Amino acid sequence: MKPNILFLMCDQLRGDALGSSGNPAAETPHLDYLASRGTVFERAYSACPSCLPARASLWTGLNQYHAGILGMGSGQPPLCNTFRHTLAGELTRGGYQTMLIGKAHFHPHRESMGFEKTWLDESGRKDTPDFVSDYRAWFGSHAPSGTTPDDHGIEWNSWMSRPWHLAEELHPTAWTVMQALDAVKSRDPKRPLFLHVSFARPHSPYVPPAYFFDLHRQNPLLPDPWIGDWSACHCVPEAGLHTEAWQGDIRLDRVRRGRAGYYGEVSFIDSRIGHLLTYLRLYEPDFWRNCWIVFTSDHGDMLGDHHLWRKTYAYEGSTHIPLFIVPPPGFSLAVRRDTRHVAELRDIMPTILEIAGLETPDYLDGSSLLPLMRGEAVPWRQWLQGEHCTCYAPEQEMQFITDGKGKFIWLPRVGTEQFFDLTEDPGECHNLIHDSACTDRIAEARNQLIEILAARHCGWCENGKLSAPDTTLFSPWAHTPYEGGE
Repeated sequence: MKPNILFLMCDQLRGDALGSSGNPAAETPHLDYLASRGTVFERAYSACPSCLPARASLWTGLNQYHAGILGMGSGQPPLCNTFRHTLAGELTRGGYQTMLIGKAHFHPHRESMGFEKTWLDESGRKDTPDFVSDYRAWFGSHAPSGTTPDDHGIEWNSWMSRPWHLAEELHPTAWTVMQALDAVKSRDPKRPLFLHVSFARPHSPYVPPAYFFDLHRQNPLLPDPWIGDWSACHCVPEAGLHTEAWQGDIRLDRVRRGRAGYYGEVSFIDSRIGHLLTYLRLYEPDFWRNCWIVFTSDHGDMLGDHHLWRKTYAYEGSTHIPLFIVPPPGFSLAVRRDTRHVAELRDIMPTILEIAGLETPDYLDGSSLLPLMRGEAVPWRQWLQGEHCTCYAPEQEMQFITDGKGKFIWLPRVGTEQFFDLTEDPGECHNLIHDSACTDRIAEARNQLIEILAARHCGWCENGKLSAPDTTLFSPWAHTPYEGGE
């Protein structure tokens, strides 16, 4: 029978927040063990780092321009199923049972995107006044009367943190894994299963159960934020007074508490994933022996780095993500860490389709990662271009390009360019844009970005130079499915 595929994904998990990424503060033993059994893609990115565009690329195998969504806000479209092919749709047509549990962020919420079954946790999002997610319906029948999942009092995009206010088993992370267990138990054993477990955390609010909050509140290894020699522009005292600030001068003790809550959310996810994996090993051995596991995130979280919070930025905290792929036990693939190739969410669809033995649509921008896992010398992208339209403020609209070793950033609304040596400066603390030793690297990266934007004929290049018009950039495929070509 075709292999089962367990696709685990977090919302807003940055690439350096796991023990397997070398972070001594992370308490993620189950995920670290999984990573040790597979291939870790250390240069994995979310090219358009916010929920909608990232998930559009994930489900279609297309880059953000061809997927039609260049950010959140500024009139960008929602994630509707207007695509010729989706990952879940191809798997369903190929004979798989396809199930999604947790966050989808589709529009409308009950859009299937090719899945046979979905059980949703959309946090506080409602596309219609009468929408109730499956998690909230379950919560209403299991939680103490009169309580809600929001009674902790922290907003959805806040930097604040505190422990979860109710029993651990009522937390959305616990529900997500409980529902995943029910899905495995109720599946048709005669058909292969594609199970997408999509956690709505560690996206804020940072409200892990008390044990996991305390675990990191007292953690002496918890890292303080990176603060660059260029980032004083974001250290704005009055901005930091807002409890949902995207930038600002926020007291270090509050930043540390927010980080403790975030890391606590990550550790709780890890513990629940451990529960799921233990069940599969002990009680579903046939399923387990024929199961591939893919783990990633849609984007990261700045967590106060450079006085910034949340996502949509070109910096590593926002755009660098974890990605590893684990074959079934006993499968003849060498364990390896891929430190050379720049991977992106668009690569997940062709990878999973190859795992499933299904044909890949020929117009995708992504490429299967399996040849890299096998150590084959295959053609691969040298550069990854990313972008995001205006979201929190016009000055943060951005374009970037990286080869995983260096990164060129252009902030068109303020006319700023930056260049960081990611090998020597992973926290992007030193802007080298005027460093003569980097002139050639900067010129090469800038020219790569110019070439990509010029090919779009979108008005963002003039006379061979970067040039930003006053209007927001939209994709011509925002409402029309991309079918290949330009």
